Amino acid sequence: MRFLFALLLMLATTAIAVAERRVALVIADDDYRLVRKLSNPVNDGEAMEAALKKLGFEVVLETNRDLRRMRRALDDFREDAKGADVALVYFSGHGVEISGDNRLLPVDADASSLDQLEKTSLPLEEVRDAVAATAKVGLIVLDACRSDPFTGGGGEGRGAASLIKDLVDKVKPGLGRIGKAENILFAFSAAPGETAADGTGANSPFTAALTKYLGTEGLEIRSVLTLVQQEVYDLSRGKQLPYVENGLPKLFFASAAKEQLAERERLLLAMADVTPEMRGAVERVASDADMPLAPLYGALISTDNSHLSGESLDARLREAAAAFVKVRDDMKTLAADDPTVTALRRQAEEQLSLGAFDGARVILAKAADIDNVSRNTLKSKFVSRTLSEAATRFLSGGAARASLDYATAIKDYETVLSLYGEAGQTSLSLEQADRQSRTLEELGILYTTVGNVEAAGRAFAALLANLEQRARQETDPSVKRDLAISHIKLANIKMAQGDLSASLQNYEAARDMLQDLTAKVRDKKDWLGDLAMANDKIGNVLATQGDVGAAAQAYQQSLAIKQQLANAEPNSVYLLRDLTITYDEIGDLARTAGQLDGAQTAFEESLRIRLALAQNKPDDHRHQHAVSVSYTRIGDVLRERGDAAGALDAYNKSQGIAEALVRRDSNNTDLKRDLSVGYAKIGKAYSDQKDWPLALESFQQALATARDLAAIDPGNTDWQRDLSVCLEQVAEVLREQGDASGALQNYQDSLAIADRLAKLDPANSNWQRDMSITLQKIGYLETDRRHFEGSKAAFEASLAIAQKLAQSDPDNAIWQIDLARAYVAYAYVARDPKAALTKALKLTQDLDSTGRLAPGDKFMIKYLRNLLAHSNARKK
Repeated sequence: MRFLFALLLMLATTAIAVAERRVALVIADDDYRLVRKLSNPVNDGEAMEAALKKLGFEVVLETNRDLRRMRRALDDFREDAKGADVALVYFSGHGVEISGDNRLLPVDADASSLDQLEKTSLPLEEVRDAVAATAKVGLIVLDACRSDPFTGGGGEGRGAASLIKDLVDKVKPGLGRIGKAENILFAFSAAPGETAADGTGANSPFTAALTKYLGTEGLEIRSVLTLVQQEVYDLSRGKQLPYVENGLPKLFFASAAKEQLAERERLLLAMADVTPEMRGAVERVASDADMPLAPLYGALISTDNSHLSGESLDARLREAAAAFVKVRDDMKTLAADDPTVTALRRQAEEQLSLGAFDGARVILAKAADIDNVSRNTLKSKFVSRTLSEAATRFLSGGAARASLDYATAIKDYETVLSLYGEAGQTSLSLEQADRQSRTLEELGILYTTVGNVEAAGRAFAALLANLEQRARQETDPSVKRDLAISHIKLANIKMAQGDLSASLQNYEAARDMLQDLTAKVRDKKDWLGDLAMANDKIGNVLATQGDVGAAAQAYQQSLAIKQQLANAEPNSVYLLRDLTITYDEIGDLARTAGQLDGAQTAFEESLRIRLALAQNKPDDHRHQHAVSVSYTRIGDVLRERGDAAGALDAYNKSQGIAEALVRRDSNNTDLKRDLSVGYAKIGKAYSDQKDWPLALESFQQALATARDLAAIDPGNTDWQRDLSVCLEQVAEVLREQGDASGALQNYQDSLAIADRLAKLDPANSNWQRDMSITLQKIGYLETDRRHFEGSKAAFEASLAIAQKLAQSDPDNAIWQIDLARAYVAYAYVARDPKAALTKALKLTQDLDSTGRLAPGDKFMIKYLRNLLAHSNARKK
């Protein structure tokens, strides 16, 4: 599509105008006699006539012609324009495809039968022949594939209304592909077989964009066409995308570019390079937010998203959409005393809707400057002008936020706070005080996003103090709700900084406030959701601290609230997804405590909800991924229960979904990691069944994927740990198959990674546990090889780590059974093996008596008793 307009631009240049002859035939039909009349084609034809004349074309305009006069016009054009350098034919009106043949409808077109429609319509091939015989370079522009022509006489669009039903099968409401353009460029107002709008204004969307960009200087033809294409696509919110077939023998350029393109034009050109997957994501998010496409494209294009997974990209787009909706609403509601400032804000709103973020901020800067100058020269207006400037800077920050320009947004919001400080707290109205609180909140969120945790903590602490003061002065319960949320936001920062005690205090303060508010104000469902979130957060802290019972109680309180909300709105996807998160938290906690019945029940309920969501939206990868995660969790529980076959079935279901998701998004590293983990889970299930060949095959698939990921980003500790675990899993199977040297090499490679990670963060208990397990397995392998010095060193190091972890959290059933296993291993090299085995037996019995011993580990009690009995027998 870019060729046509760049050519037209080139033809507009005076120097080229002297050298070339350009001719155009414009045909516009809307006063149809036997099919649906249209509103805009003649207006479109007149607009095109004017635009082409400015470009130096000799233009003939024909309006409302029957078939005979349309053909006569083509004959005259062929004769009069013979030998021209460039020939253009533009048609606006009804157009259809009949059995693969594109046809334009004159005003006397008769759709009473298929035969009559063919006889009374003009084949596009006749237009092609006329243009080809006239000039070396031909351009055919068709604004004719309008809305469905077979829906009767009513409705909008440029589709002819079929008068008989038997036309529907052979006559399509759009034009088909040309296939072989040969020296002619065809520009269609819509994609092949698709329909286009007639327009609610004076012109159709296609012709409006065409005449708007026809005179753009400095662009090659294809680029100008792209501007038209993307403008129509954007303004129709993805419903209409013009199409081009280019057969021109060479590129045509306009005169030399005189200046850089405006931001809007640069955005439209960049939109053409967006992948279909990203385009689909933009359309989905824009539809959900009820917003134009352009602002999202602007945010997408202005930041580097190449490293993001599909899910992360979706989250980034939704962040931009939420910010756009906020600033758009603010721009609509904020008024200023100065009418010039108000007018500038409205202009900025228009630019923002077009995705021209820089343009919007330039206009807002002008408005802010007006207030800034006035407040410094007219001291009597100082406070009002300061507050007006603060409001404008707030809008500017929102515009930067919507474009994901975090640094600029932070700078604007800091300026807002400074201006409010100059005005004085007592000068703020309720609306301005609310905006001040929102500014602090946005700053905290932005500083968190960019990784400045300390600055985020300061912003949220200031927000909390601000809202505490407001809560003392204002009676609106919403202020107290905001205060509760500020406690949660500050607690999140404390949690990230590792201050569990302080974070718990803030979370509990939020919970207490929200409990009081929801008891007094019963119609605020969102506030109940906030209360559930506070309980979730409390549960997370308590679980981290090892207080399993209290954590379980907090999660159950959250679950009760979320179930109440979901019952009230059974079709709310958000509420149902939120419900599954708490079920998963309950299941994870129960599994950690060895309560496998409770864990399986929670995971299965989460799966039930996710399956229903996935069935309702089968194309939504988020729902499919959630189902895959649930199957994996259930498989883990089944393995711990000793049900290897059931676990394998659950893992295979999860893996089938994961493989399908990777095929759809092959660059998504998160999904690839899921794939690697899934292969490893399957390998474990085969290992439980002692099917070593299939176990090795699965583990090697996991290892190959893990190696690929680790090579992509050596600094990614999660991927390095995955690689370590995969190496160890392969080693374990090799050992079972008798390949001791191969197993040892894999164990040592795994240990090298685990050791590096453990030294990187000694407080990371998972990495310490990895070290203990790997050392233990190396010890067993060295024992097999009768290298007893190596096995003794490995078992002692493993036991030391296991003891430290078990002592740090006595309620962690997994760490307790790890310690029991470490004692069993150490017994092989201990001077007093009976003492080590006795400790292992006591730990196992204690877990069993409290219902925390997994079924798969119950054999250990009998096993240890037998070992001790044999030990006593040998002594006697």
